[in-house]
Amino acid sequence: MEYFVQQLINGLTLGSIYGLIAIGYTMVYGIIGMINFAHGDVFMIGAFIALAMFLILTTVFGFVFLPVVLLIVLIVAMIFTSAWGWTVERLAYRPLRGSFRLAPLITAIGMSIVLQNFVQITQGARVKPLPPQIQGGITLMEGGANSISVQLSYMQIIIILTTIVLMAGFTLLITRTSLGRAQRACEQDRKMAALLGINVDRTISLTFVMGAALAAVAGLMFLLLYGVIDFYIGFLAGVKAFTAAVLGGIGSLPGAMLGGLLIGLIEVFWSGYFSVEYKDVAAFSILAIVLIFLPSGLLGQPEVEKV
Repeated sequence: MEYFVQQLINGLTLGSIYGLIAIGYTMVYGIIGMINFAHGDVFMIGAFIALAMFLILTTVFGFVFLPVVLLIVLIVAMIFTSAWGWTVERLAYRPLRGSFRLAPLITAIGMSIVLQNFVQITQGARVKPLPPQIQGGITLMEGGANSISVQLSYMQIIIILTTIVLMAGFTLLITRTSLGRAQRACEQDRKMAALLGINVDRTISLTFVMGAALAAVAGLMFLLLYGVIDFYIGFLAGVKAFTAAVLGGIGSLPGAMLGGLLIGLIEVFWSGYFSVEYKDVAAFSILAIVLIFLPSGLLGQPEVEKV
């Protein structure tokens, strides 16, 4: 029982990171109907910016108070990563918005390769380590002679609480603000939204910026949780997050978070009880099974063809 609870905590932590990345996929797809395959690499860039800023603050300026350091790192990472997201949308996607559907897809894959190689050339191919910064935790269940103790680390608490707060904030933003109404209008019909006075280009750009900011938060949490990053983490995390978005229902924010949690739980439980080599196979197999019976995903809505 203790092992099951520990794996459940680990799965929710990993799934929270996947969910934050998946929201970026589902927001872009919901408005312009395009899969931004470079979004995983934006997450990777957010992690590298966070690492660089952390080292600058601690080694160059000598900051030692960790909460202030992490707050500055988070803000700077979100700003620079959001700028990357805006640049990617402005240069790579906006010119092809009215083109045939394969053109933006090819461009997205090309932009992903460009971002990967840019980081590899500028930062090197070696992994970049960061010593553990937030240590300690809470013992939930004491293990006996033949069982383990269930530990909930402070880092896991921060990740789960941050995810809950961000999910609640984005839900309020989408449902209660003028920007959210503009995004929902563009999702339904961009031409009609433009006729009603909505700045469609600005709305889409802000959607990319918001998704990139969430990816920066996920990048920082990934860095603090695992303590090591490289130029390739964006591809792997991006594929998992895209899988989560499809599993939950592409275009649905709650679905993206639910899909992320499920992918994280599947990976962790499969690794814990079966073979770790086949955890990705298990995740994609569950996705295939769900889509056979629910083609729109768990919380997705069937697409209605406009006449």
